[in-house]
Amino acid sequence: MIKMTTIGSSSIDLVVTAAKRPNQGETIIGESFKTVPGGKGANQAVAAARLGADVKMIGCVGADEFGEKIVNNFTANSVDTTNVERVTHTETGTAHITLTEGDNSIIVVKGANDYVTPDLVEKALNIILASDIVLIQQEIPEETVEYVAELCFANDVPLLLNPAPARPISKNVIERAAYLTPNETEAAILFKDKDITEVLKEFPNKLLVTEGKNGVRYYDGERERLIPAYSVEAVDTTGAGDTFNAAFAVAIAEGKSVEDSIRFANRAASLSVTKFGAQGGMPTREEVEGSL
Repeated sequence: MIKMTTIGSSSIDLVVTAAKRPNQGETIIGESFKTVPGGKGANQAVAAARLGADVKMIGCVGADEFGEKIVNNFTANSVDTTNVERVTHTETGTAHITLTEGDNSIIVVKGANDYVTPDLVEKALNIILASDIVLIQQEIPEETVEYVAELCFANDVPLLLNPAPARPISKNVIERAAYLTPNETEAAILFKDKDITEVLKEFPNKLLVTEGKNGVRYYDGERERLIPAYSVEAVDTTGAGDTFNAAFAVAIAEGKSVEDSIRFANRAASLSVTKFGAQGGMPTREEVEGSL
């Protein structure tokens, strides 16, 4: 069982399902409303735990009902919450999701996730240094991502940086990460005005550009590769990217090749979109391996 630390956001997803998205100034009638655990960090932690990793979460929630729900959900999914801090001066983060025709649009209110600071990370230093891999995303302060990148690089701990939501990242952070997993939109922001084929060559077996239903593109040191996605009927795409990142991290930490890790992660992500909720469809190890 690999040891993984996930540093990132935890939130409650407030999900409205509707036949269409309202235009500006328009009011429509929705079909359903649900509250479910989410946040990129939490999603990746839960996905990795379901795939068999020993996962420890570093993050913050509010001292409110949503925070309690998140912590209980971690426990139910065998994610260690020793380093999930309850902050009293702000609310738990939320994501406001509109789900239409199997796809989503999201507004994130960071709340307590703004307090995932370098000091909080420093408290969990021993856990990080004992990890086989660390996952981090960008729903937390930029300075924390920079701090973790330096920390992991200096101590030879592989770091997977999922640069979402999209924002510019320093060249230093990109170089410190062992793996970088933007989608096409995020890649365009990270490598502005650069041809993606040339950028992939700069970061062989490190830069993985996810292209949704088309698959994942990377450069293997000799040629550019596109590992195709699995075709499924999507119910809810929320959390698919988080499932991919967690599954890739689990597979690569176990010693699988980059190609095999991508195939494993593609399969996990494809299974995740067949059910409702960011975490609702995240598969177990047995489900992924049984479907490969």
